[in-house]
Amino acid sequence: MNAAGREAAWELLCEWTSSDSLRKHALAVEASMRAYARIQGEDEERYAITGLLHDLDYERYPDADTGHPRMGIEELRSRGYPDDVIDAIAGHADYLEVPRESRLAKTLYAIDELSGFVMACALVRPTGIEGMKVKSVRKKLKQPSFAAKVDREQISRGIEELGVDEGEHIAVVIDALSERAEELGLTAAQVEAD
Repeated sequence: MNAAGREAAWELLCEWTSSDSLRKHALAVEASMRAYARIQGEDEERYAITGLLHDLDYERYPDADTGHPRMGIEELRSRGYPDDVIDAIAGHADYLEVPRESRLAKTLYAIDELSGFVMACALVRPTGIEGMKVKSVRKKLKQPSFAAKVDREQISRGIEELGVDEGEHIAVVIDALSERAEELGLTAAQVEAD
């Protein structure tokens, strides 16, 4: 990555995003992207930064018709981020109709909604993410009233486009978030305190 490293990407995210929950979502997607980069033998930093910055402008420009992710993409382009990172971020928003052609783009799309969903599942468990099973995430996915804003169809499309098994995909995300449970506020003690 020639534009900036992870530290600069985090500073940029924090400059544009003050919401703790949006920052944690970015960190969760980053963690899942890192895990997939390792599995796929891809550039871990490139994947991580793509995940970290995918919703860069969501807090400032949430409107799908005029804002997110267009403003973030413009900012990243002006800072010299690589085209494949920018294309992946554009591709995660279905309404922009940008085809997801690279493995990076397909991975971000497959991880984005699912990372948020797994976090929501952990937050309602007394043990947080510790001991979470794929089966319990699948069960919650079938309950439309739970985390109702999560687009289950996007999760399914993402899994299909990435060409992975649903159970294995969920397991990768659970494991990735488990590794950063404390930073994400998903430990048993943190969930209990909330």
